[in-house]
Amino acid sequence: MATVSVDDPLTRDSVVAVARAGARVQVGAAAEARIAAARAHVDALAESPTATYGVSTGFGALATRRIPPERRVALQRSLIRSHAAGAGPAVEREVVRAQMLLRLRTLATGHTGVRPQTAAALAALLNADLTPVVHEYGSLGCSGDLAPLAAVALALMGEGVVTGADGEPVDAATALRANGIEPVTLHEKEGLALTNGTDGMLGMLVLALDDLRALLDIADLTAAMSVEALLGTDRVFAADLQALRPHPGQAVSARRMRLALADSPIVASHRGPDCNRVQDAYSLRCAPQVHGAARDTVAYAESVADRELAAAVDNPVVLADGRLESNGNFHGAPLAYVLDFLAIPLADVASMAERRTDRMLDVARSHGLPPFLADDPGVDSGHMIAQYTQAAVVSELKRLAAPASVDSIPSSAMQEDHVSMGWSAARKLRRAVDGLRTVLAIEYLTAARALDLRAPLLPGPATAAALALLRTEVPGPGPDRHLAPEIAAAEALLRSGALRRAVAPYLDNERHDS
Repeated sequence: MATVSVDDPLTRDSVVAVARAGARVQVGAAAEARIAAARAHVDALAESPTATYGVSTGFGALATRRIPPERRVALQRSLIRSHAAGAGPAVEREVVRAQMLLRLRTLATGHTGVRPQTAAALAALLNADLTPVVHEYGSLGCSGDLAPLAAVALALMGEGVVTGADGEPVDAATALRANGIEPVTLHEKEGLALTNGTDGMLGMLVLALDDLRALLDIADLTAAMSVEALLGTDRVFAADLQALRPHPGQAVSARRMRLALADSPIVASHRGPDCNRVQDAYSLRCAPQVHGAARDTVAYAESVADRELAAAVDNPVVLADGRLESNGNFHGAPLAYVLDFLAIPLADVASMAERRTDRMLDVARSHGLPPFLADDPGVDSGHMIAQYTQAAVVSELKRLAAPASVDSIPSSAMQEDHVSMGWSAARKLRRAVDGLRTVLAIEYLTAARALDLRAPLLPGPATAAALALLRTEVPGPGPDRHLAPEIAAAEALLRSGALRRAVAPYLDNERHDS
């Protein structure tokens, strides 16, 4: 199994590897040295008669109250217990693992002042595949993802609940003991260091970006299948036309659609000089413009994620000269904005896919396909209600595109009087990603059925490969069947990456596509 080191800044791929693939983590010698050096500065400040925020004082609105040395362990313990105040359903295992890794990465920068054994315990928790139960609500996206991160810190203390590899909950003390992990007694500054981070927001952004790169590739493919099924033209996707408007994402999507439609007998069947298909509906003709704009939005979000992956977010922070300085780097606005931003093109891509699906089902616009692609129209309903499901999901995606980051509810006795709501933006984006996958799966099912109904004309090599893969899980046209399992099977092909792999030889190479 791969190992990810936190000696150096993490990549998005490393986060995905730990969160989703169970890669192990390692705190190397360089990180250990940085952690120890920063801790030495904190220890010196702890012994000083001068009060230092985060070391020998209370927190937030209680920052001016000096805490005597004999009460500081209790202070840290109370901080974590009180901040682990989440509510609602448990968030996904991959989100918690990403959050844990990202907090460990910040500890490893040497700017937080934790002890080496605390960082080692967090790494051990990840490597033992123990996932603290983190609840849906409790972060305002400012001063860190407080309740979510406190739930992880609570588990390090041997309190709270974790789940193992089998997903079953067990009390943290029992799980740590079974895996040979010593519970941590937190010392000065460590409670703050474990909770003052944007790690939950960032983790969910990185995971969403991983999903969206794949789903936008799928959107290009399913759009091409719909163009083919509807006897549309591929001329509008020509490289010289796309170059007139040089947005990089648009060029990528148009190229992928050209390749998906290359050598298609269906497209060739109406390509002659008498073809009048020069003004296809916008949902066909403008797919590269919409998909491409979504790709460019993803690229911008990736640049924000990469900058945050290189950041050390804590408050206060330990600087190289030993100073402990307060700051506002924990504010989640940079992440909250792009988390909200991504939900907008995601909803639009789904909306366009639903319009293509509806067009294939409408006998007045489908150019010869049977009503609703039904086997026996009137007796059978075909894919009529599958489009209803798409419409319901698209409507939900439009609601999820309303920004969370424009809201702010003051907290901590008005000390924290402006917050980002970035965690909320991340949670709704995860739901939106799942919705887009469902919408594209239904377009995939519908376009595949329409292509079958174009026989004896055949689809091109790329779309034929997509069709053949689907037929390993879902039968071809026939009398009405229970559709829900077929939608689920198509979603599974998208989620597993099987569909992308099936068409990769046609769409991801350097073949001539002019």
